[in-house]
Amino acid sequence: MTAVGHGRQAFTEVTWREGSRGPMRSRFLALRVRPAGVRARRLAQAAATTRYRCWDGVLPEVTLLLEWPAGAETPTDYWLSNLPADTPIAELVRLAKIRWRIEHDYRELKHGLGLDHFEGRSWRGWHHHVTLVTAAHAFLTEQRLAPKADTADSPSIRPSKPSKTF
Repeated sequence: MTAVGHGRQAFTEVTWREGSRGPMRSRFLALRVRPAGVRARRLAQAAATTRYRCWDGVLPEVTLLLEWPAGAETPTDYWLSNLPADTPIAELVRLAKIRWRIEHDYRELKHGLGLDHFEGRSWRGWHHHVTLVTAAHAFLTEQRLAPKADTADSPSIRPSKPSKTF
């Protein structure tokens, strides 16, 4: 049965985050499927030779997540996930939609913190460079997410008035 065969009523509305213009939501359906095709078999076979000694040639089931926005005639986006079958659909959607955050962080690492500025030739030098850039990114993220500290201008801290002494 195709995804469209399940019909719009099978799709669940999920809100994955609050955007600048309000909640970001759409309709989603999660189905358990087995990937097919030569490429999928080759990838699974390559993984099997390194992880498992006796691969029987049957690909494991994965979750197919489909998005069917309001106004669209058919589903528009698809994701495959190897998370456990009992993963809630809201969590699958959150992880599928986190791509923007990953791309934003990578752009910040590359352009803002100099990830792409390494010109050395050794593994050790590259490793040191990436480690320092990653540490800087972690620090900046922590600073951005930390509650703002109270300052003298903050309403929660008021300088005490000197007492009048006669």
